[in-house]
Amino acid sequence: MTTFHNLAFYKFVRIEDVPATAEAFRVLTSGLDMKGTLIFACEGVNGYVAATPESAQKFVSYCQNDERFADIEFKLSTSEFNPYSRMLIKQKKEIVTMGRSGIDPEHFTGKHVDGKTLKQWLDNGDEVILLDTRNDYETKLGTFKNAIVPDIRTFRTFPSWVEQQFLQNKNKRVVTFCTGGIRCEKATAYMRQVGFDEVYQIQGGILKYFEQTKQMRGDNHYQGDCFVFDHRVAVNSGLKKTEHDMCYVCWATLSPEDKQSPLYRENEFCPHCAEETTRRLEERKRKAIETNQQALEKRFERIRLARASRQAQNPTPNSSTESKH
Repeated sequence: MTTFHNLAFYKFVRIEDVPATAEAFRVLTSGLDMKGTLIFACEGVNGYVAATPESAQKFVSYCQNDERFADIEFKLSTSEFNPYSRMLIKQKKEIVTMGRSGIDPEHFTGKHVDGKTLKQWLDNGDEVILLDTRNDYETKLGTFKNAIVPDIRTFRTFPSWVEQQFLQNKNKRVVTFCTGGIRCEKATAYMRQVGFDEVYQIQGGILKYFEQTKQMRGDNHYQGDCFVFDHRVAVNSGLKKTEHDMCYVCWATLSPEDKQSPLYRENEFCPHCAEETTRRLEERKRKAIETNQQALEKRFERIRLARASRQAQNPTPNSSTESKH
C-alpha cells in the first residue's frame, strides 16, 4: 500500500518575482505528480501538498536550495491516500488574509515557543493566556484547555476582535496558536503593533505541538481533535486521521453521530444545514415554478398575437361578397 507524505508549511519572506516563482513551482510539482495548494504573495509562501515519500523529499530539497525558502520548517504527516484532488498554484495579495496594512511578520512578530516548553509551562501551572486564532468551525473540534476562543468566522475579523475584547491583556503573557503557525505569525505581528508586550506563538502550530509532545508523559493539555484543511478533515494528537468528515454544502465538520442522523444525506445536507438547505431548495423550486408559469404565459401571449396578426393579414371573406359570385 502506498504511503503519502503530507507537507504543511509557510514562510514570511519578501518575494520580488511572484509570477516567476509561482511558475517555477508549477513546473516542479507537475513533474513530481504532487497535489495540494501553494499560495504565493509578495509577503511569502503558504503551502499544503502531498505526494509519495520520494517526491515529497525532492520538493523539500528544491526549497532548501532556494535561499528564500531554505529554512522552511515542514510539518510532516502521513496518509494512506492523497488527501488532495489536484495541484493549485495561486498568486494573492496576502498568503493569509488579514486585510490590515503595515503588518510585517518577516521582521516584526511575536516570540516563538516550542511545544515542549509550552507543555512544561502548562504542567507547572505558569500564568499564561492561551489564545486560539482559528475560525469557529475549526475550534469546535478541539482546542487547548482553558484557552480563550474568539467567536470569529474568518481570520480577517481577528484584529477587530482584539481591539474590542482583548486589549486589556496587553501586559500579560499571551501564547497564540493555530493549525500550522501561519496565522499566529501574523496575529502576533499585529498584536505587537497595537502594544502587546509579551506575546508568543507556538512554533509550527498545533500540528508541531502534537509532534513534539507525543512522547512526553502526562496530559498534553489539548482537548479534542485538530481541524486540517484537506480531505482528512481532522487529526488527533497522534497526527492520525479521525472519524470526522465534512459537509461540503455548509462546511461544517461532522461527527460519526452526525452521519447517523436522519438529517444527513451525503453531499446534499447535514444536521447543521438541513433546515436551511431545505428552505433554499423549496425557495428555488417555488421560483422555478413561478418562472415557468411566466414563460408559459408569455408563450401563450405570443401565440395569441401571432394568430391575431395572421387574421388581420388574411381576413375571412364576408357572406355578402361570396353570394355575388
